[in-house]
Amino acid sequence: MNKNKSNLVIAFQGMPGAYSNMACEAYFPGAKTLPCNSFEDMLNATKKSLSDYSMVPVENSLAGRVADIHHLIPDSGLFIIGEHFQRVNHQLLGLQNSDLKDIKSVKSHAQGLAQCRKFISDNNLLPVQHIDTAGAAEEISRTGDPTIAAIASDMASKIYNLKILKSNIEDATHNTTRFLIMGREPVMPSVDNTKSVTTIIFEVRSVPAALYKVLGGFATNGINLTKLESYIGGKEMNAARFYVDAEGHPETASMQNALEEMYFYTEPNSTKILGTYPRAQKNKT
Repeated sequence: MNKNKSNLVIAFQGMPGAYSNMACEAYFPGAKTLPCNSFEDMLNATKKSLSDYSMVPVENSLAGRVADIHHLIPDSGLFIIGEHFQRVNHQLLGLQNSDLKDIKSVKSHAQGLAQCRKFISDNNLLPVQHIDTAGAAEEISRTGDPTIAAIASDMASKIYNLKILKSNIEDATHNTTRFLIMGREPVMPSVDNTKSVTTIIFEVRSVPAALYKVLGGFATNGINLTKLESYIGGKEMNAARFYVDAEGHPETASMQNALEEMYFYTEPNSTKILGTYPRAQKNKT
């Protein structure tokens, strides 16, 4: 995959200036971007070939898992072809005539508010949830009210002509969001790539110790699991689904042996490899 093609279109959830927009520019420099109102719209844009890829936020180092996204990924019909770690520096944005001492309330996405809890509490601000960080900034730019601020990116401050009242207000300097890049076709890295990640979803059979035995298959074959999550899936929302990130490549003997054991203890046709992709380096700055 050539990440530098200027004719690529990358879909993201949010308005221009969102952190997902910044992730698109970092991972696909020079590509066009397609803002989408919802995660469903974003994934459908790629599925319907309106975009080449989707930039999908899945978890944050401070606020945890992004709500709902794990329910959408398995049924999207798309494949994970890469990952990206985006450093998140939150700015408090206000009108050009705003002053920090006059701010009474602050708007942002739930994740943005969660990642700045201490600052919000220390300054006695009223948090107001918005569907999008950049959308909150755009709304503030139209209010004309100098007592309302937004938590959003430096990019959003430039796009919506807002003043940065306070920089880097996130609760921790390691604040980072992990994104998955999803496309219509799988892009398998070379089996020689020793830093591959394989993402798998499955449902265990209703037998004693089924999950234990599935996980034991990875352990006995020397495969490290970097993520294991469970959530309710299925049409009737009554089946426990498991989501696993495993370090390894499906074409290696060790991964094949682990998958063989997994198939034995999982429900028929419930196991699906969502993608194998190179492990990204985390930004340490």
